[in-house]
Amino acid sequence: MVVGEIKTLIFGAGGMLGTELCAAFPDAVKLRHNDLDIRDRVKVIRLIGSNEPDVVINAAAYTAVDDCEDNREQAFDINGAAPGYIAEGCARAGAELIHYSTDYIFDGSKKEYVESDTPNPINAYGNSKLMGEKNIIKNMDNYRIIRTSWLYGAHGKNFVDMMLMLSGKMDTVKVVNDQFGKPTYAHDLARKTREVVMMPAGIYHITNEGVCSWFEFASAIINNAVPCTSGEFPRKAKRPKYSVLVNTKTTPMRHWRDALAEYLIKRKTMVKL
Repeated sequence: MVVGEIKTLIFGAGGMLGTELCAAFPDAVKLRHNDLDIRDRVKVIRLIGSNEPDVVINAAAYTAVDDCEDNREQAFDINGAAPGYIAEGCARAGAELIHYSTDYIFDGSKKEYVESDTPNPINAYGNSKLMGEKNIIKNMDNYRIIRTSWLYGAHGKNFVDMMLMLSGKMDTVKVVNDQFGKPTYAHDLARKTREVVMMPAGIYHITNEGVCSWFEFASAIINNAVPCTSGEFPRKAKRPKYSVLVNTKTTPMRHWRDALAEYLIKRKTMVKL
């Protein structure tokens, strides 16, 4: 069976990744936040059952990392409990589940992480996302959990747009140079998801290739970034020093610099329109 023949349902269709998934899966049933509260177990299970999908893609999440520290109950309800409800619905309907997780399930004590490494989150967001992974695995077998990192794209708040905004307002923009990871373009991740749908069940690390610090990433976006330490730029949620996800299961995506260059061109065109 080819992807185009598979009946697909997308949760979180209005978000940054969800919008790209709608383009990658144009015939999917697309559900936005206002259509269904994924924290409602009964409604989630009923909706999946009534649609009878082959594949359910869950791109709904509470991704404001610092806010999760203050709103832990909401974070764990959306990122932790709700994926379990979706998995339960998928298991009952005989559907495959694609779910997105994060590099922040790791503590940063290693320079890179493969899919089989043991998680150890150091903030509320990471803990809530790890709970979601565990609830999926507990409730079904036919899942693909995609861990990704440093996601940006055209349809939501992201680091690239924030750097461009700050650069226009400030003489210099301080960016930490002691946290390392892999920037990922939502457009590329959505298209890679079409490939993962057809792969064996399990956990996948999917990012654009190439490792950098936040400062290096910023320097590829603006010309007035200056480096600083994490200690000089304190945040409510602790971040891992290293959160490099290594893909051992699929063909690699393009380098983050190539993906970023395309996004910046697209963004410039959109601004002109």
